[in-house]
Amino acid sequence: MAARWKVPGGLAGELAAEFAGTMILILFGVGVVAQVAGGGIGDHDSIAWAWGLGVMLGVYVAGRVSGAHLNPAVTIALAAFKGFSWRKVLPYSLAQFLGAFVAALIVRWNYTEVLHAADPGLTIKTQGVFSTLPGNGTLPVGEWGAFRDQIIGTAILLFLILAITDAAGTPPAANLAPVVIGLLIVGIGMAWGTDAGYAINPARDFGPRLASYFTGYGGAFRDQTGYLYFWIPIVAPILGGLLGAGLYQALVGRFLPKEPGEAEEPGRIPQNETPETVEAGRG
Repeated sequence: MAARWKVPGGLAGELAAEFAGTMILILFGVGVVAQVAGGGIGDHDSIAWAWGLGVMLGVYVAGRVSGAHLNPAVTIALAAFKGFSWRKVLPYSLAQFLGAFVAALIVRWNYTEVLHAADPGLTIKTQGVFSTLPGNGTLPVGEWGAFRDQIIGTAILLFLILAITDAAGTPPAANLAPVVIGLLIVGIGMAWGTDAGYAINPARDFGPRLASYFTGYGGAFRDQTGYLYFWIPIVAPILGGLLGAGLYQALVGRFLPKEPGEAEEPGRIPQNETPETVEAGRG
């Protein structure tokens, strides 16, 4: 029987790492949007780059312990196609949501004065600091257009995460996989951010959305039309992640040579090699 890497602390240690990694991701991602939308400092490019850096740093924080999924869509896709334990899916997802929630509370607290000055009523004008909206709250994109967008964007995310981190393929060497994953998020943000704000991560969207609701954004669960929008950035990324991971396995993964050696648990960063899988995501 192949040996597996044992994490000190077991599942509790893995969940702590997922919490911490997702918290780092959101501190940078939601923080930069608060700075741009509330303070007028920065632009779309700074948002895309900060989200990518947040993912990269979150992966470096959690990767060796939990695999740094940082995204329920990643965790579910790995369970469906890469043998990650289904019993860990719900605990991992809850840790990711909680990490995003706590990070968003910190951002909300720190940017209190700026957000209230920019939007005294805490309306749709700055709601997008914490959660995504169809057409970013202003463009003519409906709910189903956003749903479509989130399926496509998350499919791209998972397809490329599996490609980048597949040890049987051509993974980045010298522990550079988190950097490449971060660049992937930057690319998605720059190319796929118009229709729905590229949530591509249920935890990234719902955790901060809940934090904003508890801190004064009464319309946090609805979009600019009043539609109860919150479920779309949860359901669509999960479907998109399954689609992307399935396509990778069908088109590439099953044709790669299988190398002998000790088997790490799917979702774990190998002890002396590149990550088996990392997230991210934004978000």
